Amino acid sequence: MMKLACQLNDILPGTGVCALIEGRQIALFRPSAAAEVFAIDNRDPFFAANVLSRGLICEHDGELWVASPLKKQRFRLSDGHCFENPAMSIAAYAVEVRDQQVWVAV
Repeated sequence: MMKLACQLNDILPGTGVCALIEGRQIALFRPSAAAEVFAIDNRDPFFAANVLSRGLICEHDGELWVASPLKKQRFRLSDGHCFENPAMSIAAYAVEVRDQQVWVAV
């Protein structure tokens, strides 16, 4: 089921924000000025801290990742896969942008 997370303009290009949806902290990332948004869990599984929305967006082998602000482990924005340790991968969520609103499937 899709839930309204925020307005597209709430996410500055090249950054992330955190949204509380259905009691979950979801990190939303907008890599560029385009209306493309990614959603993953906000919780860094290495430190059990809700900080991923503050991470740095980076590109590796043509794919977008977020580097945790704590120890820089990378999580792929498309599916939550952890580059350094696949066993520590996190959930990713489908996102739709409709009429400048960001909707997330939770």
